[in-house]
Amino acid sequence: MQATFIRETSDGRKIEVIGPYVCVDRDPVADQLVEVASHPNKQAILHALPNAAFMAGPIVLTVEEASLVRGAFAMATEAETDKAAIEKRFRDAYNSRARAAGIE
Repeated sequence: MQATFIRETSDGRKIEVIGPYVCVDRDPVADQLVEVASHPNKQAILHALPNAAFMAGPIVLTVEEASLVRGAFAMATEAETDKAAIEKRFRDAYNSRARAAGIE
C-alpha cells in the first residue's frame, strides 16, 4: 500500500495516510475527516489551535494537510465500474439531496 506523508508530530512521530486510514507511526487512528466547525469540542480545539480546520481522530489538521489527506483517500479508493452500483450511488445521492431540501 502506498503511504502519503502528511507531517511529523512535535515528538517526532510520522503522520501518514496508508490506504484508507490516517496513521501515526503506521498505526491507524482514523478513516475519515471531521470539520472542526461541526466538531462537538469546537471551542476547545480552536482555543488550543486557532488554525485547526479538520480532525482525523485525535489529530488536528490544517486546511493544507486535510487537502493532502483527502487526495490520499481518493487515491486509495478504487473506481466504481459496475453500472448498477453507479446508478444506485446516483439514486442515493439524489434522494439524500431531496430529503435535505424537504422533498419526500
